[in-house]
Amino acid sequence: MKRIIGYFVLALALFLTSENVLAQTPQWRDMHKVKRGETIYSIARDYNITVDDLVRANPEMATPDYVLKKGEFVCIPFPSGIPADTTTTAKPSPKPTTKPEQPGNVQSAASNVDMRNREIRVGVMLPLHKVNGDGQRMLEYYRGVLMACDSLRQNGISVDIHAWNVAENTDIRTCLKGDAENLDLIIGPLYSKMMKPLSDFARKHQIKVLIPFSINTPELDTNPYLYQVYQTPGEFCEESAELFMKRYGEEHVVIIDCNDSTSRKGMFTGKIRKRLDAVNSDYKITNLKSSDQRFFESFTETGRNIVVLNTEKQHEFRAAISKINSMLLDHPNLDITLFGYTEWMLYAKKNLDSFYKFDVHVPTAFYYDEASPRTKRIEQKYRWNFHADMMNTLPHFAITGFDHAYYFIKGLSMYGSHFKGQAGMVGYPAIQTPLVFEQLGDGGHQNRQLMIVHYTKDRRIEIIRY
Repeated sequence: MKRIIGYFVLALALFLTSENVLAQTPQWRDMHKVKRGETIYSIARDYNITVDDLVRANPEMATPDYVLKKGEFVCIPFPSGIPADTTTTAKPSPKPTTKPEQPGNVQSAASNVDMRNREIRVGVMLPLHKVNGDGQRMLEYYRGVLMACDSLRQNGISVDIHAWNVAENTDIRTCLKGDAENLDLIIGPLYSKMMKPLSDFARKHQIKVLIPFSINTPELDTNPYLYQVYQTPGEFCEESAELFMKRYGEEHVVIIDCNDSTSRKGMFTGKIRKRLDAVNSDYKITNLKSSDQRFFESFTETGRNIVVLNTEKQHEFRAAISKINSMLLDHPNLDITLFGYTEWMLYAKKNLDSFYKFDVHVPTAFYYDEASPRTKRIEQKYRWNFHADMMNTLPHFAITGFDHAYYFIKGLSMYGSHFKGQAGMVGYPAIQTPLVFEQLGDGGHQNRQLMIVHYTKDRRIEIIRY
């Protein structure tokens, strides 16, 4: 663990240097030939200059896909000459432990709502270990947070970031002692049982808490300092059902029972059935085991058929596609659109032809676009910094961490404690996870961004935002 976090500090020290840079005309004092194993940070250190001095002298270093290569020459400028007493330097990210790290003697965040002219103080309280999947996923998420700090630094926003290894058996109250009260933002926790003490602490010290994943958070109803990114499955189901009715409530709906006793999607089909019944809208229910004739009788030949399965599983999806394809041999003019589930994106690549053919619509709170130039750049930058690929998961946790941190830290730098995360406040187009917060009465804030990933029949992928 020490080796891993030590690598974070070494490879990402330039992320965490928060110096107030003054513009100046470059004057080179030397040329340096890069040796194996050297980094931007180590070269700057060896010449007793700041990372920003070095990057200003070599502008290509500021590009997202820049890689320092052995044998190339870099310009070494004279030191910027900024007096030490005018420069605030953030401490390196501390090694995650179950004890709180000390952010230092800084002014209380609650007493300084204007953060535009100072560094943003961020605490990450997540399981940062390699013991199990939770820790491994959150380590990748944390790396994304650090990458966001790097990008923000290049845009003149300084960040003082601290991390705690808040494993499942950690008493989070031990992390809230000392100077944690001086943070502007806390990212975490991952476990519901930690929410109450963290919520009380955040309210007392007026610290915003970004809850990165869906956990049970009753405190969200009453604490205005809480921001939850993902809705609970029940809330997301409710939102998806409402969206379904707005788009397809007047069309011919066919619900296919796939005989999956372990499915959790009966909640969704149950909700749309109740809503369709309430407006006297016609719909049909059929079964994968039905005869071909009975199956066909559930469809209409005079309009579009909106087909909904009562499972998210790939095996049943393929069985349904096979049944529909067989029906189309005898009835080729049927117009069919499938309304799916976020889980379908896990196997979209393997079933892409079917997704396009059947005009698949997937409701989701995130979308990973592997063909996007921005996605490719951040994956390349991650590979450069950590000598590894991101885990093959949806969502990609490093990109999730990047989106969350960039959006929230930039918002705090623009609006201070008045930042509420509403639509249009930041102007950051998310790479994977859009954020649009709405306040729940006088309580906390819930991300309401919902979109549909539409696989069109002309073989395009369209993102429809709501």
